[in-house]
Amino acid sequence: MTNPAPSNAPATDAFWMPFTANRRFKAGPRLLVSASGMFYRSHDDREILDGTAGLWTVNAGHGRQEIVDAVARQMATLDYAPTFQMGHPVAFEFAERLASIAPDGFDRVFFTNSGSESVETALKIALGYHYARGDHRRTRLIGRERGYHGTNFGGISVGGIVTNRRVFGPGLPGVDHLPHTHGLAENVFAQGQPPQGAHLAKELDRIAALHGPETIAAVIVEPVAGSTGVLIPPVGYLEELRAACDRIGCLLIFDEVITGYGRLGKAFATQALGVKPDLICTAKGINNGALPMGAVFARREVHDAYMTGPENMIELFHGYTCSGHPAACAAGLATMDIMEREGLMTRAAEIGPYWQKRLHELKGAPHVIDIRNLGLIGGIELSPRDGVVGARGYDVFIKAYEAGALIRVTGDIIALSPPLIIEESHIDRLVDTIGEALHAVD
Repeated sequence: MTNPAPSNAPATDAFWMPFTANRRFKAGPRLLVSASGMFYRSHDDREILDGTAGLWTVNAGHGRQEIVDAVARQMATLDYAPTFQMGHPVAFEFAERLASIAPDGFDRVFFTNSGSESVETALKIALGYHYARGDHRRTRLIGRERGYHGTNFGGISVGGIVTNRRVFGPGLPGVDHLPHTHGLAENVFAQGQPPQGAHLAKELDRIAALHGPETIAAVIVEPVAGSTGVLIPPVGYLEELRAACDRIGCLLIFDEVITGYGRLGKAFATQALGVKPDLICTAKGINNGALPMGAVFARREVHDAYMTGPENMIELFHGYTCSGHPAACAAGLATMDIMEREGLMTRAAEIGPYWQKRLHELKGAPHVIDIRNLGLIGGIELSPRDGVVGARGYDVFIKAYEAGALIRVTGDIIALSPPLIIEESHIDRLVDTIGEALHAVD
């Protein structure tokens, strides 16, 4: 359904919107004008329950005054400072704070401005790590089918979503992909980690034999794949992948842009799932989405491989103008204060059982062919309409929005990731609204 543009809407022509059907959106804009707690307010003054934490981002809820005040103070004190051959105190303070919540050994932090930049950074660090150790043969990167690792050239090359790269040329050379873990009949409607699929990680040994294990620099995966439709790792899958990387001698990178900062009930998925990579990519929840920011956590051994040669020489020729931006770091410190004080890093573990129960009550609702969950993440897969992928999912998205709930759809899969401050009453409202939307579409 297309609604006319609201009378109080700004002109929409100039903004070329990302990942949006621009012509369709601008024919009937959906505008969010304010937010507080678990709710947005729309341009037509309706309360919209946020079922997606904005975009997997606002983990501590909207409108946190503590973050607003921290950013304002920092901007008034030091609005910008370079971090190329210079520094400012708040960047070092925030890096120490992040290292304190990271898994043991991940105490070196490189700041970026987004998840895409975190992925690019991690890929480059991995390649440079082998070079620094004198192993110049390891240049091959391995991603996974249906993986999403941002939108820069490295990310779309190791990513496995064809629409994100179809028109942009061949991408990086020397990239291969593991099979995805989705579609096993034994895993339909699994609650938590599905039981089958660990064997798929052993495909890395086949890929290594094909190209030569000595050529592989790193494997990158999302512990939980989000943008492709909430794919939960099977029991034992990540453990087997870690073992395969050890056999081959390559690094393992976890893209935790969506799982970092409490989404699975601990600070990071590596802690929640008990598997340690060598590099961890993060962004989104790092400062509650207040300002663009990301970070890559490196295992000490990876960092120290660079710390050789003359001390006056740059060790890593990589960085961004706003790496460790003062205001972004201040927002991050305030976010970590809130997360710690309110127990939000573990909130998903506490309310997760109720979240799981209510989500799986949608089994049997119209069009639902699978439901998946882990921590405070949920995926509801719908049957496509007459072979037109995404049409039914989009209609459910619109119906839910009209009924006062913001959900996200990728194709015909509803992806849910609410703020970690969510209460049972919010879960009830969200699930009931989705159920009503499912009954309202054909």
